[in-house]
Amino acid sequence: MKKDRMVRRKRRVRKRVFGTAERPRLSVHRSLQHISAQIIDDDRGVTLCQASTADKELRGSLGYGGNCKAAGAVGTLLATRAKTKGIEAVAFDRNGRKFHGRVKALAEAAREAGLKF
Repeated sequence: MKKDRMVRRKRRVRKRVFGTAERPRLSVHRSLQHISAQIIDDDRGVTLCQASTADKELRGSLGYGGNCKAAGAVGTLLATRAKTKGIEAVAFDRNGRKFHGRVKALAEAAREAGLKF
């Protein structure tokens, strides 16, 4: 089934991707209506910052949160929030999703805004 393939990809990626204090993990969650991302320090088990299409800052300006334009806006917002917290580099966790479409748009926008991964 499709969901089983995604779970297998998720486990395969998470074996290698681990967030530390120097290089936290950027995890992406995608649903039909929204996309969200958070930067996590797995050593301490703490979310350092997050951004989503459901945030008040983005909700009014985007309209629909389930497209590439919205994903790019989330990536840019997350990168600016990370910069204010002093985070320069992250390990990208696509969370079992294929690297295309909205996940790719979020990653490229975060890179353009200054995050390194």
